[in-house]
Amino acid sequence: MREIKTPKAPVPVGPYSQAVEVNGFLFISGQIGINPETGKLVEGFKEQVIQIFKNVDAILEEAGLKRENIVKVTIYITDIKKFKELNEIYEDYFKDVSVKPARVTVGVKELPLNAEVEIEIVAVK
Repeated sequence: MREIKTPKAPVPVGPYSQAVEVNGFLFISGQIGINPETGKLVEGFKEQVIQIFKNVDAILEEAGLKRENIVKVTIYITDIKKFKELNEIYEDYFKDVSVKPARVTVGVKELPLNAEVEIEIVAVK
């Protein structure tokens, strides 16, 4: 097992790793829309989702992987009415990936730091 960490993604807000690689799998901890340069949550739903995917890209890069390696996405969202907007951003993020990852989206009451969305990723080499 190997911890993956990069300064290009935010420092975890709790006692966990940005990501862990084990047996060819990369497990990226739930990411919220924190800008790693400021350490602050970005404002706005769309902006948070975009920032999350930037953070995911940074972690993937540190692990030597790409979007094409993502096999499972779990999304937690505080306002399920934003599902369509989420899908538009998500579709754009994965537009160049031929096989889209499996996914689940779960509506939740609240998230850390009052984030509107949190995304967890599993990737494979």
